[in-house]
Amino acid sequence: MNDIKDRKLHRCTSGQKVWVKPKGFGERVDSFIAVQNSESPMFKDNLMETICERENLWKALRKVKSNKGCAGIDGMKVNELPSFLKENWIAIKSELLAGYYIPEPVMRIEIPKPGGTGNRKLGIPCVLDRFIQQAILQSLQNKWDKRFSENSYGFRPNRSAHQAVLKAQSYLKSGYSYVVDIDLEKFFDRISHDRLMSRLAVEISDKRVLKLMRLYLKAGIMENGLITTPTEGTPQGGPLSPFLSNIVLDELDKELERRKLNFVRYADDCNIYVKSLRSGKRVMNSISSFICNRLKLRVNQSKSAVDLPANRQFLGFTFTAGKASNRRKISNKSLNRSKSKIRHITRRNRGQSLEVVVINLNKYLNGWRSYFGICETHSVLRDLDS
Repeated sequence: MNDIKDRKLHRCTSGQKVWVKPKGFGERVDSFIAVQNSESPMFKDNLMETICERENLWKALRKVKSNKGCAGIDGMKVNELPSFLKENWIAIKSELLAGYYIPEPVMRIEIPKPGGTGNRKLGIPCVLDRFIQQAILQSLQNKWDKRFSENSYGFRPNRSAHQAVLKAQSYLKSGYSYVVDIDLEKFFDRISHDRLMSRLAVEISDKRVLKLMRLYLKAGIMENGLITTPTEGTPQGGPLSPFLSNIVLDELDKELERRKLNFVRYADDCNIYVKSLRSGKRVMNSISSFICNRLKLRVNQSKSAVDLPANRQFLGFTFTAGKASNRRKISNKSLNRSKSKIRHITRRNRGQSLEVVVINLNKYLNGWRSYFGICETHSVLRDLDS
């Protein structure tokens, strides 16, 4: 399985995974050092050295361990990573610094979408690649985050979905009574590798990092025992994917700011707020054209609309209409989803003891309440509780 990259993970008699250096590895490192010591501008940006700094790596390791998750195609579990790094990190780091590290293919799995609208495909990297991606993310995020739009809230430090909902509500209270709700069709699957890499290259001069980022985008996808190489898209499931999506859609944010439009974006959920249905339709047409022609992405016409906010949902919430308008309200879809989940947990034929059922139910309800507790229609919570 791992022959595709001249590097293998073996288990010795004790069960410990052992790193096997690729053929000609020593000569490659010597060649790299010779080039690095030259006056070539290629290595003036030592971003890879920053990524491999001890403190950054410890932070990445703690993050990967806290996120847990399943094993990739090599079978290594998260709890095995520390001991594996202790034995093999020097060789892996040398590969990274030399620019010869090659990621493993990702494992394709499918999970149900909320509401039973189909399945979402995830690409699960090996634990080692999740660790390296997290280290890269921490170094890049510090550089890029301050340049992102103030109206972008998804997958950013110290920002949340709650803040995005509150921002949307502030537009409604300011008189912007219509929403242009734009849904991007299979966004993560349609990201152009070339456009993304060109945007990364503007800020990153370290060719080793750019090469590694390209390899992560091109990493094979294993599904049903077969490996395919993607030509576009960034698989959901790795630490880098959300950050790269923000880089792609930052171009949309900047265009909306240039046009002085009021908008809120959380990942690929983008809502624009206007004062009339007529202006909303005009904005929908022009922004859809920008997304298709400039970003090379597709707008899902069946799920996008210009409407009153009370008829749409944003991050699980909607807003009230009538005399008590513009109050935060849990959407009907979210309520139906929660009722379905509760029925599943408390189902009598699951073969679980009452104690286990209560523990699982409390865990779900506490998480649900911590997210939807900011709603301003408390009668809905009372009805749900009953």
